[in-house]
Formats: sequence, structure tokens, C-alpha cells
Amino acid sequence: MRARLSYTVSALALVFYFVLVGDRGVLLIADGRPVTVAFGLAVLVLPLIGAWFLWQTTQFARNAGRLGRELEAEGGLPVDDLARTPSGRIDRDAADAVFARRQAETEAAPDDWRTWFRLAVAYFDARDTPRARKAMQRAIALHDGKPPR
Repeated sequence: MRARLSYTVSALALVFYFVLVGDRGVLLIADGRPVTVAFGLAVLVLPLIGAWFLWQTTQFARNAGRLGRELEAEGGLPVDDLARTPSGRIDRDAADAVFARRQAETEAAPDDWRTWFRLAVAYFDARDTPRARKAMQRAIALHDGKPPR
């Protein structure tokens, strides 16, 4: 719940920023001079890119959550029983051991979205966020019957 609240607050702050920047871009275009029009158009591109990125990130989070709820209902969510350091971080050796097991499961069943979901969690626990995201994208694509990216 805390993560959802943080994400919502951050997204709202970004939307507010996009509106402010967009307004400045429109004001620059309205000035009418060629230099300010060109600068205003360039400024308008930034909120468009930011809004697209925010939309993609939100869709990814919603889809991952949907898969997580479905896997939980099936009783297939990975159990978080990893050893932790005194600071609360997951122990790297414990995460690596689970990762090896999850990778073998995924190699044995490469078309099962559930194994890719669990592999994504293992990547995340091993602090490899880019690969965790790619594995989760593959799980989402397999679940939804779309070709994996």
C-alpha cells in the first residue's frame, strides 16, 4: 500500500510539472517570434515524452500487479524467506541460490508466464533490476498471448 501511495504522489507531481512546462511552451509559442516559437515547440516535447514514459510505467506496474494477484490466487507466488542482512537487505548469496533455481525452472518451461514471473522476482532480489523488468515484460506478454519482446 505504501508503494502505491508513493507512486501516486510521484505521478501526480510529474503531471503537475508537465502541465507547468506545457503552459510555458504554449506561452513561448504565443509570443510569435521565430526563436521563441522554436523554443516553445522544443519545450512542449519534454512533457509529451514524460507523459508517455509515465503511461508506460503505470501500465507495466498494473500488469505486473495483475499477474501477481493471479499467481497468488493459484498459490504460486514465491515465498519471501530469504536471509537478510542486519540492515534488512536481502543477502546476496541467498538471492543467488534462489535465482539459480528459478532460472532452471524457466529454462525447463520457457513458455510458462509463471516461471518468468518468479524469475523476475529472483532477478529483483538479486538486485538486477533491468533483467527483472525484461523478465516481467516477458511474463506479461506470455500471459496475454502476445509475442515476447
